Amino acid sequence: MLRSFSVKNFYSFRESVRISLELDGHAPQDDRSFIAPSGARLTKALAIIGANASGKTTLVKALAFLHWFINDSFQLKTDVELPLEAHFSSEDRISEFELEFESGNKVWRYQLKASAERVYTEALYAKEASSPSRFSYVFVREWEPKTGAYKVKQQQFGMLQKEAEKVRINASLISTAAQYGVPLALQMEQVTRQAFANVHALGRNHLDLDQLFKSAKFYADNDNLRKRMATLLSEWDLGLADIQIHKVTHTDKEGKKNEELDFPFGVHRVGDKEHELALFRESSGTQSAFILLAYILPALEKGGLVLIDEMEADLHPQMLPALLDLFFSPESNPHNAQIIFTSHSIEVMTQLHKAQVVLVEKDTQCESDAWRLDEVKGVRADDNLYAKYMAGAYGAIPKL
Repeated sequence: MLRSFSVKNFYSFRESVRISLELDGHAPQDDRSFIAPSGARLTKALAIIGANASGKTTLVKALAFLHWFINDSFQLKTDVELPLEAHFSSEDRISEFELEFESGNKVWRYQLKASAERVYTEALYAKEASSPSRFSYVFVREWEPKTGAYKVKQQQFGMLQKEAEKVRINASLISTAAQYGVPLALQMEQVTRQAFANVHALGRNHLDLDQLFKSAKFYADNDNLRKRMATLLSEWDLGLADIQIHKVTHTDKEGKKNEELDFPFGVHRVGDKEHELALFRESSGTQSAFILLAYILPALEKGGLVLIDEMEADLHPQMLPALLDLFFSPESNPHNAQIIFTSHSIEVMTQLHKAQVVLVEKDTQCESDAWRLDEVKGVRADDNLYAKYMAGAYGAIPKL
């Protein structure tokens, strides 16, 4: 359960920006939020809105980077740089990140300071969710330039000290400790792996055959979610009765048969007959929904965080409320999965309250800033957010 995240000196964000998913007493107490074990009310959805090139994707990329770093940075080779890029005018190339989340009746705080060259500081703190006590460190790892090595202090983390101090400069202590079977590291990996994103270090995964086949493989391995996906697509007026995944042997240009692929087919029912059509021949909107649900459904099934850049891409704007309803409904979202998404479909603001909207704007110095709409003075709970945003009352609109 994500409570907040912050980023500094990462791509277009030069100054520190903190985004909270915690709601105060003024937010509506409805199914668009939930009560965490700590007693905090957290939002199930957060929309990031702003002009093109304002920095919306960067916010999502920051979370996607942390997801990768905590889980998979151990896989990097020693001489490979981290996929980090600081603001181009910054003299300090160090990027800073912080996550605060709940898991296992505890509130956790993870901090990272790193450049493309190395990790400078990595730390994990914890406190009991129901306790007002302060955070205590689990581990703190700091680079010491004089010795050219890391100083690591641990408190019930459980990794051998000599191994902790030898963690590579481009790897996470958590990712490395998980390779040694450290229970707490494995727990942290399990928590952070429950994040599903259509973004990576260079931006969004665009609609293409590779994404189509990856999604088909996912559905082939999870038939219960394939059935759920097919039911939703058939309900969303796409002309589909079902989606089937068949094994198809791939043949190369020389006519040689290679690997078997999981190939998706849309099933269309006309009268008492069914007709199958390869999904890559369906509309781009149908393909986009097929891929999008491969990120959303596993989070809804078990809980987690979904990160989507341009959620409306290739979709009709009226499909966004249906997608958000999957998160807002206790029936379809029993484990309180959360979604953070960027969008240019401003109509989505009619489905959200002011604390669920983050506005992003870039200034003349090419520096981005982000703020939650309820932080803007004078924004009322009963305001027509869509109309006022379109009128320029809140800023973060294109200057054309």
